Amino acid sequence: MTDDLMTIRQMCEAFDVTARTLRFYEAKELLSPIREGQKRLFTKRDRARLKLILRGKRFGFALEEIRQLLDLYDMGDQQQTQLVRSTEAARRHLEGLKQQRDELNDAISDLTEQIGWADKTIASFDEDS
Repeated sequence: MTDDLMTIRQMCEAFDVTARTLRFYEAKELLSPIREGQKRLFTKRDRARLKLILRGKRFGFALEEIRQLLDLYDMGDQQQTQLVRSTEAARRHLEGLKQQRDELNDAISDLTEQIGWADKTIASFDEDS
């Protein structure tokens, strides 16, 4: 295997994903490996795209949104459109994540208070006994 091409097994090991995941991304047209019979050979482009797909998933992007952003790479404007749209999408997702964090912090605070109340109530039962 050359440095330019990787087998599905090598991709799985390099990116800690399953072969099923790679086939799924291929079916969704996110990756387009070279096919030699049953064998899939992934190019540097596929590797770069997979890295971005995994990062996008980690940040909460939907696969369709990731596909649309990746497809902007080939527009011929030195990726300016891709970068602008990706940044806009990233800002939206960042705001959503911050909102989720704030909601989680509120829930943690409320639950902590409830546990504190329950602990005091339990302790008062023990004192009454």
